Amino acid sequence: MKKRFKLTDLDCANCAAKMETAIKKIDGVTDASVSFLTQKMTIEADEARFDEIMPQVVAVCKKVEPDCVIHL
Repeated sequence: MKKRFKLTDLDCANCAAKMETAIKKIDGVTDASVSFLTQKMTIEADEARFDEIMPQVVAVCKKVEPDCVIHL
């Protein structure tokens, strides 16, 4: 299952790259893309575990960019 989320206050491309790398390491995530230019994040993950995975994604993103908001 692939879902796209809007981001707010993602400050730099380097942070986007760090977030993308960290999200890809989460168990159950098959692919992830974070775009600084479009302020969008795409997550591809196991459909049955998507609701379980998203809080982990939010936590990882907050570590890298505390001001960034993911609009779920």
